[in-house]
Amino acid sequence: MEWKNLIRVVYDFPEPGIRFKDITTLLKNGPAFRQAIDVLVNNYKDEGIDLVIGPEARGFAVGAPVAYALGVGFVPVRKPGKLPAEKLSYEYSLEYGKDALEIHTDAITPGQRVLLVDDLLATGGTTKAAIEMVEKLGGKVVGTAFLIELGSLKGRELISGYPVFSLVQY
Repeated sequence: MEWKNLIRVVYDFPEPGIRFKDITTLLKNGPAFRQAIDVLVNNYKDEGIDLVIGPEARGFAVGAPVAYALGVGFVPVRKPGKLPAEKLSYEYSLEYGKDALEIHTDAITPGQRVLLVDDLLATGGTTKAAIEMVEKLGGKVVGTAFLIELGSLKGRELISGYPVFSLVQY
C-alpha cells in the first residue's frame, strides 16, 4: 500500500514552516484504515500485550481499534483537566511548544505489558511522557507503534531502548 498517498500534507499548520501530516484522509478510507490497523496489530499479536494506551486525541483513533483487535483494554492518555478520577501528570516538549498529559492512577496494574499507539512519532516528547507515566504506575512498555514517523526530528532517539514500529516514514 502506498501509505503516503493516503496522508494529506498541510503546509504552515499549526504555524508557519510546519508540514502537518493529516491522517484524516487515511482514516476516512475504510479499507486502507482497516489495513493500517491490521499491520499494527500483526506486529504485536504474539507479544502478550495486556493494555494499549493512546495519547489524546489521534492516539485514540489508532490505539482503540488496535486494542479491540488484540482483545485487550484501551487506556486513554488525556490533556490536563479531562480525567475525572485520581491522576498522574507529566509535562513535556512538543516539536513546536510544551504540553502535559495525564493518566488515571488506577489505569495500569504493576507488571502489565503495555503497547503505546499513536498517529505520529515526531520529537518523541509525547511518547516519552506516556512511557514515564506507564513506568511510574508499574507497567512495562513492550512496544511503541505509530502510523507516521518523522525521522528528521529524531524522536526514536529520545525513546531509545523501546521498540519502535512505524507504518510510514518521512
